[in-house]
Amino acid sequence: MLISGFLEAVFNGISIGAVLLIAALGLAIVFGLMGVINMAHGELMMLGAYTTFVIQNACKQLGGFWFESYIFLALIIAFILTAVVGLILEQGVIKYLYGRPLETLLATWGVSLILQQFVRSINWVLMIAIVLFSLLLFGGLWLLKQRTNFGQIRQWVVAVMLFLSLGVATATGKVLSETYKLAVTQPWFGAQNLDVSAPSWLQDGISLGGVQLPYARLFIIALTIICVGGVYLFLQQSRWGLRIRAVTQNRSMSACLGIPTQKVDAITFALGSGLAGIAGCAISLLGSVGPNTGQNYIVDTFMVVVVGGVGNLAGSIVASLAIGTITYLIGSETISRLLTAIPPLADFFNFFATTSMAKVMVFALIIAFLQWKPAGIFPQKGRAFDV
Repeated sequence: MLISGFLEAVFNGISIGAVLLIAALGLAIVFGLMGVINMAHGELMMLGAYTTFVIQNACKQLGGFWFESYIFLALIIAFILTAVVGLILEQGVIKYLYGRPLETLLATWGVSLILQQFVRSINWVLMIAIVLFSLLLFGGLWLLKQRTNFGQIRQWVVAVMLFLSLGVATATGKVLSETYKLAVTQPWFGAQNLDVSAPSWLQDGISLGGVQLPYARLFIIALTIICVGGVYLFLQQSRWGLRIRAVTQNRSMSACLGIPTQKVDAITFALGSGLAGIAGCAISLLGSVGPNTGQNYIVDTFMVVVVGGVGNLAGSIVASLAIGTITYLIGSETISRLLTAIPPLADFFNFFATTSMAKVMVFALIIAFLQWKPAGIFPQKGRAFDV
C-alpha cells in the first residue's frame, strides 16, 4: 500500500513537471536567445487557461462531439492567441529594451500586472474601447507611413494621434457604459477562480499495479512529449530553427552572415509565448483558472530554465521532471510517510509537507545545487558563453 502510494505520488509529480516543461520550453528559448527575463510569461499561461475556459463553454452549448473534442480546439486557439499577444509584446515593448535587462524585467512585470487586471475587469465596454483605440492608432500610423513629408514634426503627429485615439475610445466607452449599463458592463470573468470541465474521456483513469493513473494527467504527459518533439524538430530540421540556434550561439556573427536577427527574435518570442498558452491549457485540466494562475507557476518555470541550463532542451526536461516530482513528493507527505521508521527525518519532512513549504525546501536545494554547478545541468557551449 505504501509503495503504491509512492508510485502514484511520483506519477502526479511527473505530470506537474510536464506542465512546467511545456512552459519552460518557451522561456528557455526566449531567455537563451535574447537574454530577456519575461515576467509576463506566467500571464501568457493564464491567457491560455482562460482561452480553454471560453472554448469549453462555447462547445458545451453545442454539446456532443464538440464538447468531447473541445480540448484540441482549445490547444490550437490558445497557441495562436498567446503567440499573437507575445508578438505584440515583443514588437511594442521588448524590442526597444534589448541589452537593458533591468528595464526589460520591470517592463514585463508591469505587463503581467496589466494582464492580471485585464482578465478581472474585461467586459464588452472595455473590449470595444480597446478595439477602437487599436484601429484608430495603428490605422493612423499605417497611413502616416505612407507619407514621408512630415519631417521633424513626425513625433508630434504620433503623439497627437495617440491622444486623439485614447480620447475617442474613452468617450465611446463612457457613452456605452451609461447607455447600456446592465448589457455591457458585466465582467466576463471577474476576480474569482473558474472551473474547467474536462471531456468525459479525460475524467476517468486506469489502475496499473494498484496505482491510479488519471487520464487527464496521462494526456498532459503525452501533450508534453509531442511539444518537446515538435520543438526539437523545429530547431533541428527547419530553416528558422537553424537561424535561431545560430543567433543563440553568436548574434553578431549571425547578423554579419545575413540572418535577420530582429525577425528571429520576433518569431522566437511568438513561439515561446504560444508554448506558454499550451501550458495554460494543460493547467486548466489540473485545477481552477484565475487571474493569479500564472503566478503559481512562473517561479518554478524560471527555476527549471536556470537549473537545466539556459537554452538547453535536455536540461529543461531533466530539471522540470526533477523539480515537479520532488516538490510533489515533499508537499504530499509521501516522503514523511516513507520515513516513519526514522522519527527525526519523518518530523523534518513533515514540517515541509505543504505546497508552500515544499517549494521553500526545493528552492533551498536549488540554491545549493547552483553553488556546485552555477551554469546548470547542461551549460551552453560556444565562444559567446565562454567569455
